[in-house]
Amino acid sequence: MKITKTNLEDVVIIEPSLFGDHRGWFMETYSETRFKEAGIALNFVQDNQSFSATKGTLRGLHYQLNPKAQTKLVRCTRGAIYDVAVDIRKGSPSYGKWFGIELTAENKKQLLIPQGFAHGFMTLTDDVEVQYKVDELYAPECDRGIIWNDPSIGIVWPIDIVPILSAKDEKAPLLKDAENNFVYGES
Repeated sequence: MKITKTNLEDVVIIEPSLFGDHRGWFMETYSETRFKEAGIALNFVQDNQSFSATKGTLRGLHYQLNPKAQTKLVRCTRGAIYDVAVDIRKGSPSYGKWFGIELTAENKKQLLIPQGFAHGFMTLTDDVEVQYKVDELYAPECDRGIIWNDPSIGIVWPIDIVPILSAKDEKAPLLKDAENNFVYGES
């Protein structure tokens, strides 16, 4: 397993080791032991999977408030996405900054997005499946979002189209107006 730091503290790219032969391949997508050896101690409690039929579908930017905040380990198992994490921890040196990466079924990369970050992705192909582990159960009362095109964040999405959004995501507030109880340095 290879772990690569990003420009955002604690957001890391994880590349599982791939073992292949004439039959195909095998990889561990998560190992508690290997993660702990790398200094990442998490207790995942739920696995999620989404399907998006059409290229240009955008999901996000989503997060859950404390005390139900979630760390996510995201991977694309069919098609391709542009996956984004945004630091929303008040007082953070990287507050409002973002990191994006292409996750594909072929490259098998994963993105670890800690609590205190908003998450979203845009599909780069039709027929996309995304799977992610979380360390806290879904809590609708804590579910929040930020508008995908907030100019103060300035995410550069790779497809220059009007994305396909849910009604909830269309109405999400700007970062400055979003309910947020994350403070840098607090757990």
